[in-house]
Amino acid sequence: MKRRNNCFAFALSLVAGMALCAPIQAQENGRGKTTSILAASWQPAFCETKPGKPECKSQTADRYDANHFALHGLWPMRKNYCGVDQADIDADKKGRWTDLPEVKLSAATRDALDKLMPGTQSALERHEWIKHGTCTNLSQEAYFSEAIALMDALNTSKVSALFAANVGKAVTQDQVQSAFDESFGAGAGRRVKMRCEQDGDRRIVTELTIGLGDGDAKTSLADRIQAAGGTKFDCNQGIVDPVGLQ
Repeated sequence: MKRRNNCFAFALSLVAGMALCAPIQAQENGRGKTTSILAASWQPAFCETKPGKPECKSQTADRYDANHFALHGLWPMRKNYCGVDQADIDADKKGRWTDLPEVKLSAATRDALDKLMPGTQSALERHEWIKHGTCTNLSQEAYFSEAIALMDALNTSKVSALFAANVGKAVTQDQVQSAFDESFGAGAGRRVKMRCEQDGDRRIVTELTIGLGDGDAKTSLADRIQAAGGTKFDCNQGIVDPVGLQ
């Protein structure tokens, strides 16, 4: 009987040890849970495909988004239009973003958002709030402040430096994933997807979508990335487009 009890105790300790190690192993293997996506556009490439947009007509080589990532959005996974009137949903889906309710922000947050999201010139923030922000249980101020903080971390990282140093040249999957790993911890590059579009005979990088795990305004971008699940990188090489039609 004593031997059986010893075996049973050993089995319990083994299971407990496995339970403690499992979250660490899952994180290291990129099997966390992605709860939201940070979408960061390369604005010159976006403007290559949408030159008629107000934010593209006004873009210059010395504007911030010429050599930094621009905020597209912060998207909760598989949730859209939470508690939104059908009339606003219809207007949003038809692209009538200026008909949507105004997003009310503090002066400081509005200034920061206009810098990081040039699409505010097309009322992109109204679309992002209606479709995605309403599903976060955050106020408009808190939602956009969190997105701004995450983008600031990205734009002061080696990822942004890699793109800025290679304007007009190609970046590869290995380069981008390595920059994420160096900036946000080992394995961070496995939580990123790079999107490209064909522009004539060029393949240009249009956007990075970065998987994030649970967190709040005080949680660093590195920790949010590390808590996310892995994804397919998608585009293995693309050109970092400069400002102006090529």
